[in-house]
Amino acid sequence: MTNSQNSQQTSQTISVPATDLGLAYQADIVVVGAGPAGFAAALKAARMGAKVVVVEKLDMPGGVHTSGLQGHAAEGIGGIHSELMDRFADHGYIYRADASTHADWAGNPLSHYERRKEPGDDFIRLSFNAEGSGSVMAQMLHEAGVTALYDTRYVACIVEGGPGDAAISAIIVENNSGRFAISGRIFIDGSGTGMLAASAGVPYVSGGGGQPEGADWDGVARPVPGGLLWTMHGVDLPALIRHQEQAKDPLLEKAIAEARAAGDIPEGLYRPAMKGKNVYASMYIGHPTLDMSPMAAPGTYCLWQNVPYELGLHMDESGEDNSFAMRLLRGYVDAEARFLKKYVPGFERATIGNVGRYVGVRDGRHPIGEHMFSLEDARAGRVFRDAVTEPMVKPFYWDEFARYTFTVPYRSFLPKKVGNLLLSGASLSFTYETIFMVMRNFPWSTLTGEIAGFAAAQCIEKGIGPKELEWTVPYGPGG
Repeated sequence: MTNSQNSQQTSQTISVPATDLGLAYQADIVVVGAGPAGFAAALKAARMGAKVVVVEKLDMPGGVHTSGLQGHAAEGIGGIHSELMDRFADHGYIYRADASTHADWAGNPLSHYERRKEPGDDFIRLSFNAEGSGSVMAQMLHEAGVTALYDTRYVACIVEGGPGDAAISAIIVENNSGRFAISGRIFIDGSGTGMLAASAGVPYVSGGGGQPEGADWDGVARPVPGGLLWTMHGVDLPALIRHQEQAKDPLLEKAIAEARAAGDIPEGLYRPAMKGKNVYASMYIGHPTLDMSPMAAPGTYCLWQNVPYELGLHMDESGEDNSFAMRLLRGYVDAEARFLKKYVPGFERATIGNVGRYVGVRDGRHPIGEHMFSLEDARAGRVFRDAVTEPMVKPFYWDEFARYTFTVPYRSFLPKKVGNLLLSGASLSFTYETIFMVMRNFPWSTLTGEIAGFAAAQCIEKGIGPKELEWTVPYGPGG
């Protein structure tokens, strides 16, 4: 870990007097986290008649896609995801960028998504307004009768029973009302980092492993780094492209060199991409140049700041790492914004719009379930007897975007050791190669949350636990 030399963290302990906590809520189903998966789980279960409480540490649902500013819109895949896309569009929150609005954007090396296209190619980039869409999601939960507790942090859980029959009886949370408990019959981990599963005693694998190999590798398995997203308003794209062409500086390397020589770029802001087998290179590991995408409105762009890979920070498991990452990346945001305004035509009148409320974790805890879905499952095209959906087709970065057809078993929603807990979204029982690249996006997370909510509500109705539920028919969104 690399952190402040003035750290006051110690290994000392203090005794906390025993106290009774108020049981503020009793529910059929309790969901921790209201990101896409937790949101969909709570919504689906409530619509099926269950009494649902969801706790969310931020001020609205949506997770990294709203509070984290990802805002990635796509064609609906059915069920709650399609309903969301339709509602966002009805409220005027979907923004479309294409060749008619962003000429010369396809193939531009500064583009986060379209850089691999050929110049002049058609493209469609859809995004949604993060703040407005989060408000829509909050209203949907309210309409369904979900008790949603915002600005409420999960603290701990109470587990009863021993190995083989352990069950969560309640969670402990804290908000402006103080610290209190919420009891439930079934719990769903929608934290995105396996937080509830880990604290309940579910075994897990920490983020990291397999990358990189070769000259750049020092033998330490580090997580794929998290990132902080932010936006700038008032960007003049035609002026930027003219500068790239006239200065023969498509990657802004000349501008970066000039600013670096003047001391206007801090070390680490534009660091070189790492190389080696299994390394994401410039996608996430390095940040060698500007990385941006049109978002939300004309002249507004989303930009990325990624945690330096070499630091090996585990923001999902270490509060110190998380605080360090927040401070470091906000410093990068400030430095990059000042660099762009001073050195890059097209940004003279641009201003910082929003900065994500937290650093997103791409490779956190991987809970171990009754089946841990792996890259080999995808490569083999496995069709499981308890497949939660019909076979799906996904491209995998690790095999140069080879497309595999496969299914995912219900057992990947069922963690080891705890009987009344369901996993969802980025907290599913998946290996890091599969979850953080192709199986953590908005549509998939929303669908898996809907499946978890459906399963939980079925269990409440039948009076059984999640591991007793026999899953034999693939789920159809809305079914």
